[in-house]
Amino acid sequence: FFPHTPGLAPPFHVLVDTNFINFSIQNKLEMHKAMMDCLCAKVTVCITDAVMAELEKLGQKYRVALRIAKDARFERLPAMRDGNTYADDDLVERVTAHRCYIVATCDKDLKRRLRKIPGVPIMTIKARKYEVERLPDSNSFL
Repeated sequence: FFPHTPGLAPPFHVLVDTNFINFSIQNKLEMHKAMMDCLCAKVTVCITDAVMAELEKLGQKYRVALRIAKDARFERLPAMRDGNTYADDDLVERVTAHRCYIVATCDKDLKRRLRKIPGVPIMTIKARKYEVERLPDSNSFL
């Protein structure tokens, strides 16, 4: 695993997808705290401009998610390419270029695409908790 992800170490950088924010709200999970509980380490939540644009396009239904995404604790990342407003493409492109991220998503299609990239951990929501697949043994970080 680590030959593929030499940059993956605490504090973890977690790239968040649009639907992950919304599912976190539905499951009453405070994102930053729940991620730290899941990973047992400090976390930097990263939101791309493409995800922000997608939240803004979705309008009134996602206004709470948009307000959460604008939290000052979250790091904003510019789009990988100008004009790329599709969030899933931007996330896949970013983790392919820089293998130092955990990707937080509940999107089945995006998860399928991410599994094809060696060494990219995926965070999802299961049973009202965050869960990470493909993360190396946490003892190796100590």
